Amino acid sequence: MPILESLYYGNLIPHETAVPQDPKYRQLGRQISESMEVWKRKLSDEDFKELEALLDLYQQIQGMELAASFSQGFRIGAAMVFEVYAERMDT
Repeated sequence: MPILESLYYGNLIPHETAVPQDPKYRQLGRQISESMEVWKRKLSDEDFKELEALLDLYQQIQGMELAASFSQGFRIGAAMVFEVYAERMDT
């Protein structure tokens, strides 16, 4: 299916399929999980729920930042394509 159709029909969702290729990514994910388990044992149930709520807020902000970065990157890419074609027409 062409990219524009995939986008239109909701089949193109980059943030759901993009996985960082950095070799440290999975290691850091494991470290986070292990650390959360340690905090879960250290804290009361109520305190741990507060920690989870704080981390959820952080993830919301991070998601907004990623969406803004994606949009800005797309705009820059589109501007580059436009510039290339504009220069091509001038020659």
